[in-house]
Amino acid sequence: MDLTEFFDAAAQRMFGRDDERLPIVLDRHRVFILPTGAGVLYCVVLLTMLIGAINYNLSLGHALVFLLTGLGLVAMVHTFRNLFDLSITPGRAEPVFAGETALFTLHVDNRRQEARRSLEFSFGRNRRVLLDIPAGERASVAVPFVTARRGRLEPGRVTLASHYPLGLFRAWASPLLPMSCLVYPKPVDAPLPTHSSSQKNSGRLGKSGREDFSGLRERQPNDSPRHIAWKAVARDFDHRPLLIKQFDGGADEELWLDWNLAPDGRDVEARLSILAGWVLAAERERCRYGLRLPGRSIAPDHGPAHRDACLAALALHA
Repeated sequence: MDLTEFFDAAAQRMFGRDDERLPIVLDRHRVFILPTGAGVLYCVVLLTMLIGAINYNLSLGHALVFLLTGLGLVAMVHTFRNLFDLSITPGRAEPVFAGETALFTLHVDNRRQEARRSLEFSFGRNRRVLLDIPAGERASVAVPFVTARRGRLEPGRVTLASHYPLGLFRAWASPLLPMSCLVYPKPVDAPLPTHSSSQKNSGRLGKSGREDFSGLRERQPNDSPRHIAWKAVARDFDHRPLLIKQFDGGADEELWLDWNLAPDGRDVEARLSILAGWVLAAERERCRYGLRLPGRSIAPDHGPAHRDACLAALALHA
């Protein structure tokens, strides 16, 4: 642990608290500042110059030392003010698969009539991102967090730091924002299971088969282009949405992705990864598929919402 990380941890233990009220404003109690390595060296050089000026009774030497000291103090003030009074609001983080990088969106408001330069955002040892915010404006930044395992990810405190303008001082704040991200199991490419069940819909309400034409409806994003009623659309193409032909009375094959169908001898995480791969493969093939887990099952369906529900169940499986 380097010196900066030590002071980060110490500040969080002494002054850190759960931040519940949003937006979070970086007031003087939240912003900390310390000299960097370059700042310490700057002080040592000034002290050496001062000793030399006193020893040789150099008036210009004294003037230069006092000038550079004032420059350092002004830089310290500007470094602190670069963070002071910023307002931070957490955004939404999209789900990712284990091993991928989750992006946590932060909305930062600059309420002062001065630009904020070279702001650094990071979670721990994850990659830092830089952001400039013009005076009186709002900007958004996506802060990366490399995921390692499935489940509900809470990234913890985000570190907002600044070395602007001269790099002699580091000002930072570590607010705890209410953010989380769902991490799906890392999918494994595997053939779909052959133990599927075919069920006859027999004209049940709410099901679409493949035989008897029953009417038209507006096209959904997951509908196949093969079922578009091109003749009906062509009659009023400019004002009519794309229409899909509906059929009743056919047979829909329902594929069950069962926990027990995963290869024997695999641990829990390996089984979940195989099931995640099956979910993605079934969605690509536009199958109606259901998911069976110990203590839980999801009825057969298809589409992005169904896919996300199945992956979420796998991610949160105890």
